[in-house]
Amino acid sequence: MDMQTRILIVDDDEGIRSLIGEFLAKHGYDTVTAADPPAMREHLAQGRFDLIVLDVMMPREDGLTALRQLGADAPPVIMLSAVGSDVDRIVGLEMGADDYLAKPCNPRELLARIRTVLRRRETGAPLLHLVADNTISASPRSGDNEIHSGECLYFAGWRMDLGLRLLFDPANRLISLSDGEFRLLRAFAEHPRRVLTRDQLLDWSRGEDSEHYDRAIDVQLSRLRRKLSDGEGGQDIIRTVRNEGYLFVPSASTEPQPR
Repeated sequence: MDMQTRILIVDDDEGIRSLIGEFLAKHGYDTVTAADPPAMREHLAQGRFDLIVLDVMMPREDGLTALRQLGADAPPVIMLSAVGSDVDRIVGLEMGADDYLAKPCNPRELLARIRTVLRRRETGAPLLHLVADNTISASPRSGDNEIHSGECLYFAGWRMDLGLRLLFDPANRLISLSDGEFRLLRAFAEHPRRVLTRDQLLDWSRGEDSEHYDRAIDVQLSRLRRKLSDGEGGQDIIRTVRNEGYLFVPSASTEPQPR
């Protein structure tokens, strides 16, 4: 792991700050700790960080309030909470957290979540740069200059890269999805043109963790549909079938399709 990867740990408990900081430092990360959100903001103003581990339950100013005040250019955030209820998870994800862990958590699980979030950010950043600089094809159907992992699903001109975990609209613009939103869209795309119940979506998108996301999936679905609508031709990809479930309208294929 690159020693320049910097993580800011925000928790009012000095013992937890030290434990997490020392553990991550042993795995090659440059860690900085803050006892509260004001100290967090001071550190952010003074230097670059690649990720924030942010506690929810803190006196005076809680982690959710601090999360809400972070700007659009803030690093990804993993929330930690001693409560760990479904409502807390939903609110944290809705407000823009990249992941959410209940305390006490296994440091190795936190490390795995950090690596996943950072890998997702690092994979997406160069592709955004390439698209902005027009150094890859503007057409997702051309196939000649496309950057992809080789494992893709295509639907209605959209390209879903399963290896890189990225989504491109028909104009070849990268649509930013969280990990949960990506898994949910994959469940839809792998079962197109059939009505899917909420329970089916829960099983296919969350697997063994489904019991923890029973209500969170509603938030993920709402956000996914909104992001699809922001892309070209994505207004009617997922339809609600009253009293039955949801329908993924287009067909999906491992080969590019004409629109």
